[in-house]
Amino acid sequence: MAGFGGIAGRLYRGEVSIDFVRRQRMWYTISGLILLVCVIALLVRGLNFSVDFKGGSTFQFPYTTSQGSQTAVQGQISELVKNNGGGDATVQIASSPLLKSQWLVTTKALPTSPVNLTVKIADALEQRFNIPASKMTPSFVGPTWGSQITTKALEALIIFLIVIVGYLSIAFEWRMAIAAFVALLHDIVITIGVYALTGFQVSPTTVIGLLTILGYSLYDTVVVFDKVRENTAGLLTSQRSTYSDAANLALNQTLVRSINTSITALIPVASILFIGAGLLGAGTLKDLALVLFVGMLSGAYSSICIATPVLADLKERQPEYKDLAVKVKRRLAGGRRAGQRLLAAELAEDDLVDDNLIDRSGGKGFAGGFRGDTGRLHGPDNDAVLEDDAAIADDLDDPGGVTGDGHADSDSDNITVPPRPRGADRPHRVNRQQRVTPDQRRSGGSRKKRR
Repeated sequence: MAGFGGIAGRLYRGEVSIDFVRRQRMWYTISGLILLVCVIALLVRGLNFSVDFKGGSTFQFPYTTSQGSQTAVQGQISELVKNNGGGDATVQIASSPLLKSQWLVTTKALPTSPVNLTVKIADALEQRFNIPASKMTPSFVGPTWGSQITTKALEALIIFLIVIVGYLSIAFEWRMAIAAFVALLHDIVITIGVYALTGFQVSPTTVIGLLTILGYSLYDTVVVFDKVRENTAGLLTSQRSTYSDAANLALNQTLVRSINTSITALIPVASILFIGAGLLGAGTLKDLALVLFVGMLSGAYSSICIATPVLADLKERQPEYKDLAVKVKRRLAGGRRAGQRLLAAELAEDDLVDDNLIDRSGGKGFAGGFRGDTGRLHGPDNDAVLEDDAAIADDLDDPGGVTGDGHADSDSDNITVPPRPRGADRPHRVNRQQRVTPDQRRSGGSRKKRR
């Protein structure tokens, strides 16, 4: 966790950055493909609405092994309902490891006069499978009530979007409101598309969960936008960066928080979905948990990869931010050119030092390379020039071996070494015209030919 905290701090300070905004084309392409699949699924497969939306009758009663195999009983139930005027029925069994299995029979909306078919079919099922009346749970939802539920759900969604866009326009600005609206539509289409692809039933509980995840997605987006507004305050005056760079920094600063929030929210939802619905077989919990799980995943993605890049695209279209981007680009280009000039000056200075070493070697090449112990040049053409350096090195190794005038004393090998030049006699730096003498030009020892 300490390492993760260190990464969070580096992201917040801008030492490490993930370029989300500049990669908007990649995010748009990924989202476009997902949305295309979802739209095709909605057009081809459609949604599986529950009886609460389309109206109809349901019959729920327990399943026991004495009734026979599930496949055989399922066929018998369908035939019995059809023979009693219920038409084609959908027969499902809801089973779980901890609870008893239950039959769920769904039919079209049944008339109540002159004969109440709901009561007739319930009595026939009780007699055929020896089910006590207390264990039979019939219910009826009229088509009018189902259409009212659908209308109310759509009205609630539209009102929610209008209020959100108005609030963001007042609290922030209309471009942020549009970016948040695009992210919300993105989450709605993906969540509904998943239901179309998987065939899960859409119930009123699903609508409640959808409105809940829209609020969650919007909350995460607003937090990021608030940081963007803070980072871009006074940006046109300071001209320290472009709007996209400032928005990307805000996104990185809130990235770890967004990830932590999403994981913390998804863990209990996953528990409800896989434990509550999987082990307990609770249909209502499954309807609520599934839409929350899918919506939260989509909301976490859209608040990072869709909302902020869309906002940056809208802001970069403004003339003042276009001019700001040009100025920042010019400043960065000028800094790079200054760095290149500085590097060229350092290389030229190093070249001048090398030329002085060539002049000390008598205008000839470095035939011998470098001496291993002192790091100085040596070779057949340079030994005479560097004898004074050798003498000084011997003097350091044997202080009594060389006298002050450069002659060896009695303890040495009686070798006479010329004294080291000092003051005006030392080699000095020369310009390019002074390096090559006329004699060197005639003898072919010019620097140009040596190179």
